[in-house]
Amino acid sequence: MKKLSICKKGEKLKVLKLNAPTELKQRLISFGIMKEAFVEVLEHAPRKSTIEVKVGKMNIALRAEEADMIEVETI
Repeated sequence: MKKLSICKKGEKLKVLKLNAPTELKQRLISFGIMKEAFVEVLEHAPRKSTIEVKVGKMNIALRAEEADMIEVETI
């Protein structure tokens, strides 16, 4: 298992676990980021402060600390 925040651009991943507080977890789930979901890393900000991921047909920008709470595996 690894954290979404350290994944490289272009990696396709499967979400294993959300280690976020309830409020953030609900927000992530509303965007489609939940256990068993597939995501692709599109871009990292220059200082890796944010990460852009694709979930289904939607692109989402996450803060690095939010992405650090999402455990994934490469598919």
